[in-house]
Order: sequence, then C-alpha cells, then structure tokens
Amino acid sequence: MTADPQATSPYAQAYRADPAILTIADAIAHPVKAANFPQAVLRFRNDRHAATVGLETLDDKRWVHHFGRFNPMPGNLPQPLALAYHGHQFRVYNPQIGDGRGFLFAQLRDDRDRLLDLGTKGSGQTPFSRDGDGRLTLKGAVREILATEMLEALGVNTSKTFSVIETGESLWRGDEPSPTRSAVLVRMSHSHIRFGTFQRIAYEDDEEKMAHVVRYALDTLYDGQTAENEAALLLNLAVERMADLAASYMVAGFVHGVLNTDNMNITGESFDYGPWRFAPKWEPGFTAAYFDHAGLYAFARQPEAIHWNLGQLAVALRLISEAPPLIAALERFGPLYQEALARRFCWRLGVVPQGLEHDRVLVGAAEALMLKGGVGIDDFFFSWMGDATPACPAALIGEPGEALWADFGAVKAGYAPARDRSHSYWHGDAPQSMLIDEVESIWAAIAERDDWGPLHAKVAAVRSMGEALAG
Repeated sequence: MTADPQATSPYAQAYRADPAILTIADAIAHPVKAANFPQAVLRFRNDRHAATVGLETLDDKRWVHHFGRFNPMPGNLPQPLALAYHGHQFRVYNPQIGDGRGFLFAQLRDDRDRLLDLGTKGSGQTPFSRDGDGRLTLKGAVREILATEMLEALGVNTSKTFSVIETGESLWRGDEPSPTRSAVLVRMSHSHIRFGTFQRIAYEDDEEKMAHVVRYALDTLYDGQTAENEAALLLNLAVERMADLAASYMVAGFVHGVLNTDNMNITGESFDYGPWRFAPKWEPGFTAAYFDHAGLYAFARQPEAIHWNLGQLAVALRLISEAPPLIAALERFGPLYQEALARRFCWRLGVVPQGLEHDRVLVGAAEALMLKGGVGIDDFFFSWMGDATPACPAALIGEPGEALWADFGAVKAGYAPARDRSHSYWHGDAPQSMLIDEVESIWAAIAERDDWGPLHAKVAAVRSMGEALAG
C-alpha cells in the first residue's frame, strides 16, 4: 500500500472502525488486492451518509486515497476481502460464484450503532472472477446512483451509493456501446452476508462453520438476539425483513431484475443493481432484464421470487436445524407481506391506516385504477397524496377509467390524511420519477458532453421528494 498522503487525522470523532468480519473471515472470505487504475477522478461522494459514519470531513484527496486506491482506513481491515458464496441464478444452482468484481473494504459503526460495510463494485479481479475483467462501466455506476437514491426516497431499505470514481480504462461490453468508460463504486450496506453464503456452507456440509456464521449474523446484524434454535431465529428475522422488502418494491413500482439468492442480503436490504427498472404503470408482467425471457422476476412475481429464495435459505439452514421450525418461519411470509404492503401503501399515499381488512380494499381499488385505468404509478401517488381529491383527468373520461377513478375516490374518502401537502414538492407540476428514458438522458449528457449537471440535479430533486414523503 502507498504511504498516507496526510500527516494529520482528517477523520471526524464519529468514525468508529469495527472489522467484525475478521472473526469469520477464514470461513467465508479471501484476501485480495484492488486493481491499480490508471486514473482516479472523483465523480460522486455521498456526504449525507458519510456524515453518519464520521467520514464527511475527508477532503477529496483522502477520499480518493481510500475509495479509489483502497488504502486501508485506520483500525479497519488491513486488506480487502472477497467474499465466497454460491447461489441460485434464475433458479439454477451455481457453485462457481463469489465476489468476482468487488470486495469488502471496511466495516464501521454508524450514528445508530449499526455495523455497516463499505463494499466495492468494479475494483478488479478476484479468485471468483472466472473470465470476467473485474471492472464496472461508468454507466453502470451512474445507474446505481440513480436507483439507490430513488429507492431511498421511496422508503425502500436499500444499500447506499457511497462513492463513484472514474478509473480511466476503456471497457468492452455487449449490452452497451463500446468502448465505454470505467469506474469503481463503493456502496454502504448493512452487511454483505448473502443467502448464498449459507448455501455455500451447506454445500460444504460444515455444521460448525454454519453455526459460527449464523451466530455472527445474530451478534453483529440483529443486536445479539439468542434462541435455542438460532438457525430458526435467523430465518424468522430474515422472513420479516424480506416480506417488507417485497412490499416496498411493489409500492415503489420497482423491478430489481435479478433476484437470485446471491443477491439476497440476510438483513433484508436491497442491493446490487444491474438491469433494474421502475414500471411506468401497474403492469404485472413488466420485466427489467432483457434476458428474463420467462418473466421470472417480473414486477408482480417479485414477492414470489423472494419467498422462493427464503426457501433456499431454509434448505441451507437444515444443516443445523430440524425442518418444522424452518417451515413455520416460511409460512409467516404471506401474512407479513400483506401487512407490509398495506402499511407501505398507506405511507406513500399519506393516509392513516385503518386495519388490514379496510386497507386491502384501498389497495385493491388503487391497483384497479392503475392497471385497468392506465394511471401511472408515480402520477397516482402524487395526485392522491394526503387529503387530495383530484378531478378525473380528461384522458380517463369514459369507461373504464372514470368509474375506476370514482371508485377509488369513494374508498379513500374514509381515510384521514397522515401527511399534508405543504412541502414545495407537492406544488410542482409533476412527480419525480426514474423511468428508463430519464436514466438514458442523464447518461447521454455524461457520455456525449461530460456534463454531470443533470445527474446532480436529479439527485437533489429526488432527495427533495424523499423529504416530502418523510414529513
């Protein structure tokens, strides 16, 4: 590693290193080195979340020193770790995967005392790269910024794009014009322990290792909770988080695109954004990945996919648990999902929930209006938020749109507002959205003119929407 470029400590007092993963690193990780990139041009730094971990005081030189050159942080991991895991990819088991273009760089505590990971994407080859070059396109990094910012604003439990640094290499890719620019991304996550981590241990048939990693997850990610059957406890906690995540995707109108078991975090946090899309309308069959020909991870199938993945986690945990308590945990998913869907729907709509029975009628009327009436998801929530009773748009006059609009209005009339429309966001002409044409336009400004203004303007606008919803 290169010498430290500064003699004085630039870290805020809130910085608290906690490389807890070292207690299980021998079981699930391999030490690696970052690629030596020809350039390191800082393009995006997330000071809002850096402030939660005491890193907002770093100047740009120090920021690049850590997140472009990957020199160790004080008291943290002495060397990056590529994590090992297996996974079902489109429901085909693959034992030949792991962190192929990323690694865990650091762990630290935030201002809520949560253990957070700083992990990478595009940081170079690892023992798991196979034939890959270990790199990330700059467009892929920009897309991840936009996905995480929009999802966070919409209340989804998501990883945060912490840093993007352009690395000066030309990459060839089959799914975008090439050669294209390269980048290394750092994401902040509440753990990188995946369902596939446990699948790999089960594949190895190592009971001691499984118990050790389960205990690590409970100790570091779930406040040290204990139970006689710790595997069943962890599965129950994961079911609760994943049911809420599935509901949050639906209410956000989001399609992840690649809901494989290696893309499922044991804390229920969404991460790893490749071919994602936001659905323009409530279209059940809407897909994000061009290669998802069967629609396995289509918009309306995401809850099913997440539940299936939890089933594979349960199969792995059978190594150290009897089946009945694991089955009982899985059976909780459906009711928990319905409750979370109603709760999150009312939250985005800005109304006080009335209980699951009433709220399911509200959700059903809204789905009918968006599906059969053709009302866009973002337009729907923007128009009806809080105490609003908007007039039926001219485009919907006539059957079935006008009747569906009236039906929803009648149901919503019984709900008290939980949020007012005083924030300036609600006085705009249109809602914030993140549809594919907008994403491509933002990227085009960068690719054609190196103009980063539209990206930064979009991030600011999305964060303003998040403030309006949080209020």
